[in-house]
Amino acid sequence: MALIALAADKGAPGVTTAAVALAALWPRRVLLAETDPAGGDLVYRAARADGGPPDPGTGLLSLAATARRGIAAEQLWDHSQRVAGGLDVIVGLAASEQAAGLTGQWGTLGRAFAELAGSPHPEAAADVIADCGRIGADSPTVELVRHATLLLVVTGTAPEHLARARDRVIALGNKLHGGRTGPAHTGLPRLGVVLVADPQRGHRLAGEVNEMLSGAGAPARVVGLVAHDPAGAEQLAGRRRGRLDRSLLIRSARKVVADLHRVFHAELTPAGGPGGRPPVPGAGGPATGAPAAMPPGTGTPPPGPNPVFPPGPAAPAGGYGYPPPATGPAAPAGGYGYPPPAGSRPAEPGAAR
Repeated sequence: MALIALAADKGAPGVTTAAVALAALWPRRVLLAETDPAGGDLVYRAARADGGPPDPGTGLLSLAATARRGIAAEQLWDHSQRVAGGLDVIVGLAASEQAAGLTGQWGTLGRAFAELAGSPHPEAAADVIADCGRIGADSPTVELVRHATLLLVVTGTAPEHLARARDRVIALGNKLHGGRTGPAHTGLPRLGVVLVADPQRGHRLAGEVNEMLSGAGAPARVVGLVAHDPAGAEQLAGRRRGRLDRSLLIRSARKVVADLHRVFHAELTPAGGPGGRPPVPGAGGPATGAPAAMPPGTGTPPPGPNPVFPPGPAAPAGGYGYPPPATGPAAPAGGYGYPPPAGSRPAEPGAAR
């Protein structure tokens, strides 16, 4: 299974932008889900593939109503929409008041998200990237995150952002792993930190943040750096013209995706099951191994390859200091490898969510 959750603490920038960028570059088919109880942004930022606005009634809100009666992973596609650019999304709540309708359903949704990658129906199988917004140890979305393979805490680099990220991963590690923490702990979800920063300072910043996390006994290390690139974020949201594939945002996100698959190789590599996906525990199917029939009432997921952006040239070598799992290949040493284009100026501090 592969449910990758992104979240942040108070005031940290870039969770939605990072989630969209990672989903657009994910090497396997992916479904992006907005699961922030405070409400989603994609209804306002994105346009459907046909040019119209996304339907706010088809997404997390409609999914919550279905989940009360139980939900098969494949039914997630009934609540998805394809936005311009080719990304399949489950749009979030229109307002925080609607979150009351998901009380008691977060764990059910998390289980369905996690099981989608292991669907016995190759046409439905996909990884899920969930934008959880702000999270704390007492947040309702913790029950969803329990089913994740990775939980990535996105943070800016201001001292208060880093301090809150440190405290947040410690609290989440205690909540999710029952106190069994430390970078060598292999229980799921694995925790990591993603910095939103100027790539020129990334390598040094990652080292300093890792020293801080290690000194505090935090169960996470820096596993990626998404460039602070307001212009790229505006292009990704469709509010600015330009070559998005050449933006610092997409170039850095491509490297984050490559490094996540390098560092968490064992956790993110599909094994077994139809189409190379891990099987869903307890999933039925013909004894011959042929895909089982789709659950009744399940719509056919829209076809289309991922990534939205072509893979492009191989990402430059670079490690963020996270110790690789014993079963996976070692992460090569090096820097981030993303100098700004000639003549450009570093981005000013601050970022849009």
